[in-house]
Amino acid sequence: MSAPTAGLSMPPLPDYLPPEGEMATDDPIVVAPLPRPIPSLPLRSIRCGCWLVAYKPVGVGLVAYDGTLRVECHSAGRTASGDLYQRPVIVVQAPPILPVSGPGMPPGPVIPRPPLAFLGNPPNPAAGIPILPRNKYRYYIRVTSLPENLFVGNTFTLGFQLYRFTAPNTWVLDSTLTAKMTRMAAPAGFPSSSDYAEGDVKKSNGQVVARFTMGWLSKYLRRASLEIDTVSGSERPLDSGAGHTWATVMDDIGWQTNLVLSDTNVAQPSGASWSNAEMHAAMLARRQAVNLDNDWRFHILAVKNIDETPRGIMYDNGGTDSNNVPREGVGISSHWIIDQGWGTVSGQRFGAAKAPYFRTAVHELGHAMAQFHNTADFGFMCTSDVIAGGATAGNPFPGNIRWAFHATNLKQLRHFPDPFVRPGGVVFGGASATTPPITPTDFETGIEGLDLEVRPLLDEVPIGAPVRIDYRLVNRSTQPVAVPVHLSLKSEAIGGTVEDPSGTVRTFRTVVRCIEDDAFRMLAPGEDVTESATLMRGAEGALFGMPGVHKVTVEAHWDANGVVIATHGEASVMVTGVVDAQHGAAAHKVLSTPDAHLVLAIGGDHLTEGMAAIQAALDSPVLRPHFAAIEAKRVGRRFGARKADVKGAADLIDSSTVMSGAEAGKLATIAAGGTAAVAKDMAKTLKAKAKNTPVPQAARDALDAL
Repeated sequence: MSAPTAGLSMPPLPDYLPPEGEMATDDPIVVAPLPRPIPSLPLRSIRCGCWLVAYKPVGVGLVAYDGTLRVECHSAGRTASGDLYQRPVIVVQAPPILPVSGPGMPPGPVIPRPPLAFLGNPPNPAAGIPILPRNKYRYYIRVTSLPENLFVGNTFTLGFQLYRFTAPNTWVLDSTLTAKMTRMAAPAGFPSSSDYAEGDVKKSNGQVVARFTMGWLSKYLRRASLEIDTVSGSERPLDSGAGHTWATVMDDIGWQTNLVLSDTNVAQPSGASWSNAEMHAAMLARRQAVNLDNDWRFHILAVKNIDETPRGIMYDNGGTDSNNVPREGVGISSHWIIDQGWGTVSGQRFGAAKAPYFRTAVHELGHAMAQFHNTADFGFMCTSDVIAGGATAGNPFPGNIRWAFHATNLKQLRHFPDPFVRPGGVVFGGASATTPPITPTDFETGIEGLDLEVRPLLDEVPIGAPVRIDYRLVNRSTQPVAVPVHLSLKSEAIGGTVEDPSGTVRTFRTVVRCIEDDAFRMLAPGEDVTESATLMRGAEGALFGMPGVHKVTVEAHWDANGVVIATHGEASVMVTGVVDAQHGAAAHKVLSTPDAHLVLAIGGDHLTEGMAAIQAALDSPVLRPHFAAIEAKRVGRRFGARKADVKGAADLIDSSTVMSGAEAGKLATIAAGGTAAVAKDMAKTLKAKAKNTPVPQAARDALDAL
């Protein structure tokens, strides 16, 4: 923000600049006399921390907004942002007007009166940092100017932009405003009587459009809860063994955190390790009852082993994709044996190695709070393998861990809009560095000759069916390029958009996040890597919800030594209309059931609505070929006490089944667990399917092993 002028004739006093890295302070607004012979004038500052704010438009009786303003103090002054939620309107039915009655008078009519509406109460400042309902979120406040350090007297100018929240992951600049704020005594309930101000909000033409109030609440910027459940025999990730705890980690980012140490006896699944679906079901069953509209609660589940990745994973779904589970759940594996070459903890069981075990739990939580991998340093959002690989003989792993978030991550955790970071907000991957803008430092760059080729598996699909997309990353440059080893939709490198025939654009990202397994490889000149994705839903709903031509854009981006490399490719697919009544009913059920997509992504037996929608699709001759492979993957994998039904999976697959090369590889892995006869039959079908479709290398290896 620009340094304040506001009529000041003297520069800010350097002695009052906040120390480097200061997050917040309990000190009240500074009041100090200037040295004589200058007349004594009070100097004041905007206190660091969370302020309760209210924005009341003028001329509108039943509209007001409440929220928080986050003021971060650092060596350059202040950085501030905030969020506004619409205050509820209370509607009550007024009693009717009763007739006047008396002796000899005929009964008169009962006259109804219209309902009465009035604004609800604002948040109570005595309750601390407020947690407001997600469906009332309306605006992001981007503060553009305020006194960076000191100001004179009782007034100061606040400049800010309001970004209106229009849809999941979408903000639009609504207005650029200023307010002349006047300090006054705070109303009852505020913890500091002197840290309060009000002012009229004006447009650039001087028109008053609102009244703005702000009162200091806390040295913290945000408030959340962290619940930890474990299976018997798994350690709780509570500290590093060297003084780093959840309190120190969360205090550093400025979040007031309530640590909830919950169950320690979560039952093991039937197999040796946990699938994503089993962790998902365990979170639903074992987490404490919570309303995410009044508690930002994240959930960590410590288990012995995880199917998907050795150390940790964010298995949970985006909050906008499923009514059951918002973005809040992560898992960590206590019984993984640490790789050789990992310094002083080589060969140890992960849960017994406090430092890397706790660091991974923090890393997982960082992803649940919308943070991507960051290899700019060895901090929390770097992966363990990269940190271990960067150790030296003089500073072996885990001693080389940096116990902090990188500055970029810190800024986002403090100043991203609430829906990006709160559980149950926008889908993971929806967080943007540019909309609404909080920083000018993030950027992406393309590499000439690094191309992403995209094509649909089928050019036409019936409405209600998932769309399978194949994509190939090709290096046509003259130099090798570092690319992620994993480029499936489960990696953080891949996302994209679908534009429907009406021009509406919807985004898609992964549902399951493989957090701690993000290695890179060198893609040589002329070399390529193939992957595929099965698309149904995104953050804004069904991706292919109407007949007509849809444009699919697949985007790849990853961090390479602090620079984000990006490329993309496009393709189109035709969605055809309803064929018959059964097809129409099944398509409607699939398109209107968010959990159908979650069953596709993680499987399991616990999402009953999603399973019912997929069964309706299987009962439709039009949709069955498109859903058979999805159901075969679900039944072919164990879940809880249910064993894997390889024969049932095989019975679903035939020559008409639509499947990508990646799906063929996953079904090949399932087939390998069946009897010789079943495996042979499935191998024949799967290999025939794979002949004419791109097959990722891992899938090819699984098929060749049959």
